[in-house]
Amino acid sequence: MNNGFNVQQAAVIGAGTMGRGIVISLASAGIPVLWLDANPQMVSAGLKMAADTWAHQVVKGRISEEQAEQNLARVQAVDSYAALADVDLVIEAVYENLELKQDIFRTLDNTLKPDAILASNTSALDIDAIAAVTARPGQVLGLHFFSPAHIMKLLEIVRGAQTSPAVLEVARQLGQRLGKVAVVAGNCRGFIGNRMLKTYADEARKMLLEGALPRQVDGALQAFGFAMGPFRMYDVVGVDLEWRARQLAGQGMDSPLVQVDNALCELGRFGQKAGRGYYQYAEGSREAGHDPEVDALIERISSDLGYRRRVIDDREIVERSLLALVNEGAKILQENIADNSQDIDRVYLNGYGFPAAVGGPMSWADGQGLASIRERLERLQQLHGAHWQPAPLIARLIAAGKGFADVEGQV
Repeated sequence: MNNGFNVQQAAVIGAGTMGRGIVISLASAGIPVLWLDANPQMVSAGLKMAADTWAHQVVKGRISEEQAEQNLARVQAVDSYAALADVDLVIEAVYENLELKQDIFRTLDNTLKPDAILASNTSALDIDAIAAVTARPGQVLGLHFFSPAHIMKLLEIVRGAQTSPAVLEVARQLGQRLGKVAVVAGNCRGFIGNRMLKTYADEARKMLLEGALPRQVDGALQAFGFAMGPFRMYDVVGVDLEWRARQLAGQGMDSPLVQVDNALCELGRFGQKAGRGYYQYAEGSREAGHDPEVDALIERISSDLGYRRRVIDDREIVERSLLALVNEGAKILQENIADNSQDIDRVYLNGYGFPAAVGGPMSWADGQGLASIRERLERLQQLHGAHWQPAPLIARLIAAGKGFADVEGQV
């Protein structure tokens, strides 16, 4: 197997937003890339976007014109899987549909040379289910880039049950070569980052139904130090992404927590790209403006679902948001999905805009003292239900006089 620094030739499947960022990352690091999409026009548009990106970097003085030309020359559009036969690494970056990804991996497995590594950019799907359709599960893993992939520093390397140590080492070295902060995660729904994000976002959505409004939730978390609050984040990434995924999967549409998102999407309020989401945006502006229509919509949905709205203060918003992250992080540590709490913090500092001055959610919890964390979780459990039950790891650490920073897993 090639040493990671000697990946001679890579390939990317998919020329959407993620595929484009990954191609730019690889080519900028000196790695030749073959680029395939079922729609060749997508690759053409992707090549133009890559050229524009490098041209912009030249204007900014980050690279020379010669480097921009070399980067573009490293990228080659291809029109068949057969053209990928000799690559050392392929990264699949199509939309989140397990059957589609499995079909692609079957074809790759049958087409690529025996020692090629097959990676998926999935943000949440089961790596083992993808690896299972191949005859080389030891050479299959997740390489979860964060959008935009050529700018965001985080790379989650997702280890399947059979991914070999040598393949993980190649992935780590590739991450280093790309200038990424690479963190190895075990295989579970959402891995480290998105698994924790779900509990955090769900809590924010619950608080909307209970009495808060988007601007208040986002304002409280931004005042704590987050780069942006959850509703501003949804506007930036697209409120419709999860909505379309729910429709595609045919499940999750009825959950009370997503009724506000559903209603926004039905009104075409897909976020910043549409000029309207949780906030409103003037033409060509990224400035999030308050929209009373959204407040009224939230209040109506909340009432229809039977909630009696109450005043929620900023302290409660921050407390519930942080403790949701910490308790899920504790479960991730307990299950050996993360090797240590520092890796969880690295994910949140580099991929999710957690305030650097605070040091990450697990470091914050250690600073609070785990006895205090447990007490606050138990209080939330009494008020809001069983999902707040403290992770068993917390009690074990308190009994041993230890913190999250003392845990070493086996990932």
